[in-house]
Amino acid sequence: MQIDIVSDVSCPWCIIGYKSLSKAISHLAGEITVNIDWQPFELNPQMPPEGQEIGEHITQKYGISLEQAEQNREAIKQRGLEVGYEFGNRGGGRIFNTFDAHRLLHWAHECGKQTELKLALFDLYFKQSGNPSDHKQLLEVVEQVGLDSEKAAEILNSDMFEQDVRKAQAHYQQAGISSVPAVIVNNKHLISGGQPTEIFEQALKQIAKED
Repeated sequence: MQIDIVSDVSCPWCIIGYKSLSKAISHLAGEITVNIDWQPFELNPQMPPEGQEIGEHITQKYGISLEQAEQNREAIKQRGLEVGYEFGNRGGGRIFNTFDAHRLLHWAHECGKQTELKLALFDLYFKQSGNPSDHKQLLEVVEQVGLDSEKAAEILNSDMFEQDVRKAQAHYQQAGISSVPAVIVNNKHLISGGQPTEIFEQALKQIAKED
């Protein structure tokens, strides 16, 4: 079973969805075998290098109050705990551009370490209040997962994989993906959002029967 997860490293529902999906897959061990690839999506492609204060960004983007934004964050933290992911305290944090992180993820796929890097980038942003557009921090994460930091620096200091990422983003946008996470099974079945484990499990069972 091929699973493509369209997501961004600064999307909390993407790590929640992945954790739920992982539990579903473990429950179905012996019934299905799965290959997971991560596909690029930028929540904020126009974000400047310095980023934007998170409260300001959320209220502007979604037209909600600071109180509503805080309620949403608390709900996300609780959902994270339910699936075994503890979000750090990002009060006063910032939203950043993630394009360079996606270029590294494209390269990590070629190296067979894409999921390891993706999960480490989630942790950088959500647990360590890190900046996924900062090259120094990205290189530290690359080293942490056992990838070649010299090669990563070469990628970051060039336009390497830029066209590959843009092409993949355009492909999924043209396919109608406008929010993430989007979990695409066998290139045709779409499961949208950070669904509970039971929903993923039911869906994977049904797809396994049909396919």
